[in-house]
Amino acid sequence: MSGFGFTKDGKISMNTFIDSKKLGLSVVILTYNSEKHLKEVIASALFADEVLVLDSGSDDKTIEIAKSLGARVEFQKQWLGFGKQKQKAVLLAKNEWVFVLDSDEIITDELKQEIIKTLQKKEYMGYFVARLNYFFGKPIRRCGLYPDYSIRLFNKNAGRFNDNQVHESVVLDTKAGYLKNHMLHYAYDTIEQFIDKQNRYSTLNAKPNILKALINPCWTFFKLYFLKLGFLEGYRGFIVSKLYSQYTFWKYIKGT
Repeated sequence: MSGFGFTKDGKISMNTFIDSKKLGLSVVILTYNSEKHLKEVIASALFADEVLVLDSGSDDKTIEIAKSLGARVEFQKQWLGFGKQKQKAVLLAKNEWVFVLDSDEIITDELKQEIIKTLQKKEYMGYFVARLNYFFGKPIRRCGLYPDYSIRLFNKNAGRFNDNQVHESVVLDTKAGYLKNHMLHYAYDTIEQFIDKQNRYSTLNAKPNILKALINPCWTFFKLYFLKLGFLEGYRGFIVSKLYSQYTFWKYIKGT
């Protein structure tokens, strides 16, 4: 069966889907008005036995797109926070092995092949996966944003998401392995989108502290722009470093 996929550089490629019905894998995706990238996101996951979409009240074409591509759609309209919402999706999955994918992330062809080979051996109960973040149409490899590892592929009997509202992560009972290939993350298309999301996240992750609000933003900018070589990314590196320092300020000033 032929279709389209994505290389590690974000280019569209023609490929042949491998029959992986015996893989025992579910890809789970949280959605809320996620129509923009969803077709490509789900298409990149169709090698799995199951693609599960857990939606929280979309009123755009998200549900239509998901069903048209054969995804199983479940609903949780009351938002539980990222950690609990993702854990619910994991528990709804039919298979023990899950890959957790955001609605703006794409599994590349190289990563797909590696996942398939990895699940044939299963040396670990969970695996860290890197992601290449796109800001304003360009991948950013500096500013501390790459490889941006997190556990995404794991056996749900050996791991679970914590309850964090934002910046959630998987807690695994045993040591995790690392996959070599990355996924693509279309993080922010515009500066306005970046500001809006960081503003919302800083509210959810507020840690009132006036002293840190004064000092930490300066350190954040210095670290990302100079120590993490953000200046080599051109104007995007400056914007990313500046707005993450702004996020740091918001996080510590809110609630004081």
